Amino acid sequence: MEKGHILIVEDEEKIARVLQLELEYEGYKATIKETGTEGLHAALEEKFALVLLDVMLPGLSGLEVLRRLRKTDMHTPVILLTARDSIPDKVTGLDIGANDYVTKPFEIEELLARIRAALRQNGSDPGTFLSLGDLQVNEKTREVKRADQEVELTPREFDLLVFLLKHPQQVLTREQILASVWGFDYLGDTNVVDVYIRYIRKKMDYPYEKQLIHTVRGVGYAIKE
Repeated sequence: MEKGHILIVEDEEKIARVLQLELEYEGYKATIKETGTEGLHAALEEKFALVLLDVMLPGLSGLEVLRRLRKTDMHTPVILLTARDSIPDKVTGLDIGANDYVTKPFEIEELLARIRAALRQNGSDPGTFLSLGDLQVNEKTREVKRADQEVELTPREFDLLVFLLKHPQQVLTREQILASVWGFDYLGDTNVVDVYIRYIRKKMDYPYEKQLIHTVRGVGYAIKE
């Protein structure tokens, strides 16, 4: 399952491509923008789990991109990619809202560790962040978004949705769902699963063109694109 969408703002093509390949290998989705202006536009238009931002960029500098981004978005983690001797850039970057910085040339393992740490601090680490298509769920904050619109679920509805998301593409029987979401000692009717699936669909599926929760007749349910 995809761990989250990361924006790479880097004008050195070779570095950007290596970063993209490494991140995708680790299970992230990665998008590259080569100028500060393109990077800022992308960061403001789309929801990213994290931004990797080079300080030295054509057009808008990385620091100016960060400064403008933080006027409207205080939450998306930003890691600066800085030159070895640019101490003032590092200090300024942290002062205006960077979460961390990594000095070039860097070891990819160190950068990946910094990314994981920043996502954990933001409540978007792989252990808490689930996504499928345009659906995003944060287990830590219990936030649910579909196409960037907040979806209000009750605690039981949320637990049911998370269970489905942790088993994407799989057909789950009502008994499996009951045992995991309601507990093995639940003595009620399995019809309760159908009722709660209907509740979730009404809030999270029916308002949208694409349905994510599918009924498998005679067996149970599956969540998939």
